[in-house]
Amino acid sequence: MRRGAGLAHTRPPRQTTTGDKHVSATLGWIGLGRMGEAMVKKLLQAGHTVQVWNRTRSKAEPLAEYGATVVNSKLDLAGCDTVFTMVSTTDDLKEVLFGDGGVLTGATRPKTVIDSSSISQEGSAEIRARLEAMGVNYLCAPVSGNAKVAKAGKLLLVASGPKALYDANEPYLAAMSRKAMWVGEGELARVWKIAHNTMFGVIIQSLCEITVLAEKAGIPRHVFLESINDSVLGSMYTRYKTPVLTNLTFEQVTFTPKLLLKDMDLGLGAGKAHGVPMPSAAATRESIARMVGRGHDDVDFAILLQETAADAGLTIAPLNVPVGDGLSS
Repeated sequence: MRRGAGLAHTRPPRQTTTGDKHVSATLGWIGLGRMGEAMVKKLLQAGHTVQVWNRTRSKAEPLAEYGATVVNSKLDLAGCDTVFTMVSTTDDLKEVLFGDGGVLTGATRPKTVIDSSSISQEGSAEIRARLEAMGVNYLCAPVSGNAKVAKAGKLLLVASGPKALYDANEPYLAAMSRKAMWVGEGELARVWKIAHNTMFGVIIQSLCEITVLAEKAGIPRHVFLESINDSVLGSMYTRYKTPVLTNLTFEQVTFTPKLLLKDMDLGLGAGKAHGVPMPSAAATRESIARMVGRGHDDVDFAILLQETAADAGLTIAPLNVPVGDGLSS
């Protein structure tokens, strides 16, 4: 038997009933980057039936080994009750939903769209208005964590939209995360994600600065990072970035500098819209922009450590020291 193939075929489709809200377990998924692939696997492992589409089909085909059905077009997902999306930008989301051959361009439409992309509050509100005008429900469901965190089942998922819609789909959200939370109506989950990723940038900036300070003063880099992880300042984030900061494996990409810059701009835009001064975020944004300007594209954003060290006149090298990422059981 193929690995995981029996998962979808030996169990009947799982159904959830919440009050008078019924949700079919037939799910569709659009967008199979590092995060999307890991999240789909969690749904499959929980026994759900998932049909998947990706612009590059070769990225979708490995999921067939886990029980997913790979479809040929976005419109093939229109018959699913719920379609999840995980793409890069607001324009990408509009394209897969409403563009040429989009999942909502046919006579048949899904009942619900759940989007886990990192997009602006304004773009999300526009998409909600278009979906609701078509009679399609919409839930925002961004996450905290990267692909490694998703594979370990330790994502935090934060949703906003109608509470009854969240309750009906909560079993799917819980299958992909260690915890799912509803934070309110409308686009509030977008605000949460923008705030989260802005802090994400500020923390990596600070962590790189103090790590370079400690190493230049004479503390071995891995020793300093271990001490931070075991202090009151340690977190899941500092722990899972410790291996790449120790061994400089920037080619193992979790999140690129360009994507981080996009999120810092969203954060500063939200601060301006709500009248909130954000001096730390503004300084971090310029640091990330400089890194992008230097041509760091398909590498992990933790290459900021190397850039910070160079600014300090310090040449750093991989330590080739085995360190844990805090994600393993």
